[in-house]
Amino acid sequence: MLKDFTIANLLDLNETIAKDLFEGKTYPWEVLPEIGDFIMKLGQTLREEEYDHPSEDVWIAKSAKVAPTACINGPVIIGKEAEVRHCAFIRGKAIVGEGAVVGNSTELKNAVLFNKVQVPHYNYVGDAVLGYKSHMGAGSICSNVKSDKKLVVVKDGDEKIETGLKKFGAMLGDNVEVGCGSVLNPGTVIGRCCNIYPLSSVRGCVPANHIYKSRTEVVEKQ
Repeated sequence: MLKDFTIANLLDLNETIAKDLFEGKTYPWEVLPEIGDFIMKLGQTLREEEYDHPSEDVWIAKSAKVAPTACINGPVIIGKEAEVRHCAFIRGKAIVGEGAVVGNSTELKNAVLFNKVQVPHYNYVGDAVLGYKSHMGAGSICSNVKSDKKLVVVKDGDEKIETGLKKFGAMLGDNVEVGCGSVLNPGTVIGRCCNIYPLSSVRGCVPANHIYKSRTEVVEKQ
C-alpha cells in the first residue's frame, strides 16, 4: 500500500537539519523541487560560530572534514562531523547530514542525505532522499531519468501515483542497506530497514523490513 511509503513511515525527521522542508507534505519526493530554495533560506539562519560560509550559497560545518580535492557547488549545506572525501563532486542543491560520508568519486545533485548516511564509493545520488543511517554500497546509483524521458510514476502493485517529475532518483527509508553495483531506477521507494542484494536492478516500492533478492523474490526479514 502506498500509504506505507509516506514521509511518516519512511523517515525520522529528527535526524535531519531539513525537517521543515518535509512539513505539510505526504510523500518524500514532494520536496525535490524545493531543496535549492530551502537551503538558501536555512543557510541564512546557521550560526557563524558553527558553520563556515565560503561563498554566498555554501555552508560547511567547522567540524566537517572536506578533502581539498572535493568539488562543491552551491547551494549546499554540509553538516557537523560530516566527511566529504577525495574527488567527491557536489553539483548543488544538496544537504549532507551530520556524520554523513560522501566518498571518493561520489556525485550528489538535488538530494537530502539524513544524518549518518553513507555514500562512500563511486555512487551517484541525484534527485533523491536518503533516510537516517542508510548506506549505498560501492558503485550503487540512483538512476533519476527514465530512458523514454516521460514523467515518473511511483508504482506499488496496482497502485500508482503520478509525481509530475521528470527527474526522480530514489527514496530510501531509515537504515536501508543497498548492495554494491545496484541500480535504483526512477520512482524507486524503499521502506525502512530493507536490504537490497548486490547487483540488483530495483524499481517500484519495496516494503519495510524486507530483503530484495530479485524482482520475483522479495522476502520479509525473520
